[in-house]
Amino acid sequence: MFDILMYLFENYVHGEVELLVDEDELTKELTRAGFHQADIIKALTWLECLADLQESDKPYLCDHTQHSFRIYTQDEMDKIDVESRGFLLFLEQIKVLSVETREMVVDRVMEIDETTLGLDDLKWVILMVLFNAPGHESAYEQMEDLIFEQPDGRLHS
Repeated sequence: MFDILMYLFENYVHGEVELLVDEDELTKELTRAGFHQADIIKALTWLECLADLQESDKPYLCDHTQHSFRIYTQDEMDKIDVESRGFLLFLEQIKVLSVETREMVVDRVMEIDETTLGLDDLKWVILMVLFNAPGHESAYEQMEDLIFEQPDGRLHS
């Protein structure tokens, strides 16, 4: 399922191609690309849930100025390792993630059918969430810079 999400993100978002609105046509394209039907359905459902999160009035959506401390459940800690949780905290501290977008990221990570998710995969989920969250364009750009920015100067060997 995560491979499908990556395929869609890379081919439609980064490729700046307009995402096909017709779900049947998109399903056919993904099938032609070699993905399994069950994984396609899971990925499309994952994306629909992401869209629903943006429009919902969940209780965790709160004022950006609030300070919060996130306590992860055991299931969340099993799926999101210490390094990744630290990265989420870092992004919150530098204001790339808000409380709302952090919770959207955690929600979407927990719905991915992988036992654990590495830091690189988490970064892609964060990009997908920020890209799909209206009003977070600058946060998306900051996240892109963090991921794709090449260091200046020579690297020491």
